[in-house]
Amino acid sequence: MNLSESSIVLERQLLLQLGDRLKRLRKSHGLGTIEMAKRAGISRTTLASVEAGDPGPAIGTYLRVMSVLGIGGELALLAGDALQPGPAGTAAARSKRSRPVVQITVSADESHHQVQDLQSLALHEEAIRLTRSDPGLVAQAQETLDRWIASGNSRSIALWREWQEILRSSAWRRVLGRTRRAQELRQASPLTAVLPAETRKCVLDQVGQLRTGVVLGGPDPRKEA
Repeated sequence: MNLSESSIVLERQLLLQLGDRLKRLRKSHGLGTIEMAKRAGISRTTLASVEAGDPGPAIGTYLRVMSVLGIGGELALLAGDALQPGPAGTAAARSKRSRPVVQITVSADESHHQVQDLQSLALHEEAIRLTRSDPGLVAQAQETLDRWIASGNSRSIALWREWQEILRSSAWRRVLGRTRRAQELRQASPLTAVLPAETRKCVLDQVGQLRTGVVLGGPDPRKEA
């Protein structure tokens, strides 16, 4: 994936926002996780992944949850042609009204480190993607970890010991969650050290763009060509 052509940070933020919305809706409906998972026909573990905005579950799984919560029609709008120009000769086709522009703005509370955690999450996802294509990077991260452990910093030693197991077993899901422990592991991570400087800069630039807002939509580039 070319980071200059695809905003992995934006994509991740959209999933996080979707997961948060689904969780809020579930609670507003008075549904517990057991009942919600049962109605959607999925496990509680999968439901937790959906509400965490995890990219792992299939889109069909997200649709099941959305349908139970009564918002499946929103995906139907995207799947259909409701937002496309009307048939030739109709009032919709003759309309001079410009196409709607949707602006996505990061609303994370900086004081609660939400934007920083999004940045950390994106960096780790990209680092894990690279290690899967180049296993030698795991050894590089392990060398960094060994140096840290040898330094004798007792405050982080428990996290570093856990990282040893994560690197040994490729247990990446432990560090890609939104739990407190996953956040602590990312803060004590040797993994992002394997990222090329260009890749790191690209992720940081994308986070910077999200701080001020990213516009989705706008003119159709095919019509401007």
